[in-house]
Parts: sequence; structure tokens; C-alpha cells
Amino acid sequence: MAMKSNQMNQAAVHAVFILLASACLFPFLLLFMSSITDEGAIVRDGYSIIPSEFSLSAYSYLWTQSAAMFNAYGITILITVVGTVVGLFISALLAYPLSRKDMPMRGLLSFVVFFTLLFNGGLVPTYLVYTEVFDMKNTLMALIVPGLLTNGFFILLIRTFFSTSIPVQIIESAYIDGASEFKIFYRMVLPLSLPILATIGLMLTINYWNDWFNGLIYVTEPKLFSIQNLLNRMLTNIQFLQQNNLGGNQAEAVAKLPMNSVRMAMAVIGVVPLICIYPFFQKYFVKGLTIGAVKG
Repeated sequence: MAMKSNQMNQAAVHAVFILLASACLFPFLLLFMSSITDEGAIVRDGYSIIPSEFSLSAYSYLWTQSAAMFNAYGITILITVVGTVVGLFISALLAYPLSRKDMPMRGLLSFVVFFTLLFNGGLVPTYLVYTEVFDMKNTLMALIVPGLLTNGFFILLIRTFFSTSIPVQIIESAYIDGASEFKIFYRMVLPLSLPILATIGLMLTINYWNDWFNGLIYVTEPKLFSIQNLLNRMLTNIQFLQQNNLGGNQAEAVAKLPMNSVRMAMAVIGVVPLICIYPFFQKYFVKGLTIGAVKG
């Protein structure tokens, strides 16, 4: 009887999680189905899981911009990989000494990092510093550094993990064996910190992949557009054409642009690569949780 009760409870738990998973997948399904729905059907019937009229006109329109999109994908992949690796390395390097109680001026430096979470210089001074002082306008560095490379919140998270999850005895034993600070950090602290490193790495990856603001502010060269920035500019151009009166064949061509379905197709193109990569990242994330655990 007890076994039957446990099976029923387990089935109920599975049913709840299936419903929750379905609720998470529903927006993505609606997004994709809307992207392959005819523009007229969307205007007439609204968005639907089962479209009344199928059409690939949105993807056909985006295909006309395929050369620019492939270049933008390459830029996005490059800045995401470089930014995530470098940002994670810098954050960990700063967080480790802040986690050491024997570090001089540890409290002051922690306050400086925390202060950046509360105040910043504002958009205009930041823009002038990066463009006039560091000369980053229309460079890849402008897509990597401003506001994304490191973050005080990430540094404090890693510092807290180092302070609470890395046994002091391990560091002291490494000192006794003659290990240097960098060797302790690289060979002992980092392997034990895979859970937090995987978490922060995932956050950095999502931030870089979804970022469009840096491209909007610091980049005017089309060859340096990221995929999010390119899609945003394409959508802005379509809206501009539709809101301005054009004559002759141009007006007819603009009227045929699948505005609503193009929006959905752009979202699909932007999010699908991240969804495809995430399961592989998740595998290493879970592996990090087990490897990084300190066994008693």
C-alpha cells in the first residue's frame, strides 16, 4: 500500500513538472509558429499556435540579408567567447584576494567594488571616456568592454563563494608545501569553484549574446554589427519605411513587408543558437556542481 502511495506521489510530481516545462516551452512554440504565419493571417486572426495560413515570407526577407547576418553571427560569437572567458578570469582574479582575510585594505577594496553597484558616471561621461580617452569607437573592444566585461555583483558572488566554500585548511596546507599564490589559485581554488564559475560564465554568455546597446552607442560600421544590433536596425528600418509615405513601386513593396512575422523570425534567429548551446553548457554546469563539491 505504501509503495502504491509513493508511486502516486511520484506520478503527481512528474505531472506538475511536465506542466511547468510545457508552460516554459509554450512562449517559444508560439514565437516560432508566429514567424511562419502569413502576415495577413496575423493581422486578421492574431497570434496562434496553429496558424490558419503558413508562410515563410519573413525568413525569405531575412535571407535577402544573409551576408550581413552571417557576418553579424561571427561578430557575436567572437565577442561572446572572448568576453565570457576574459570577464570570468578578471572577476575571479579580483574576487580571490577580496576573499582572503589576511589581505591588507580588504574592506576598502570590497567597498569600492560594491560602490560600483550603486553609482555610475552616466551615459555621456562613459561614452566620452570610451571614445575619447580609450578610442574604442567602431572597434571590437567597444562590444566587449563597456558595461559587460566585469560586474561588481559577479565579483561579490565569487568572493562570497571563495570565502564560504573553500576550506582555509587547503590553502594553509598548500602554503606548507611551498605553493605560490598563483599556483594555489590556479591549481586548487579554481577547480573547487566550478559551480560558481559555471554560473557566472552562463550569465556573461547570455549578457554578451543578447547585448545590443553597446553596438547602438559605440558602433556605426556595419561590418562590426552584432546579430542583435543588426536585427534591431533592420526592424527600425522597416518601421521607418512603413511610417513614411513612398510613391510608386516602393510604396507597394513596403506594404508587402511581413512586419509582424519578421519580428518573430528575428526573435527566433536571435534565441535559437543560445537554446541549442545551452544543453551542452548545462552538462558542464551540472558536472561542475559535482566536481566542485567538497566532500566531508
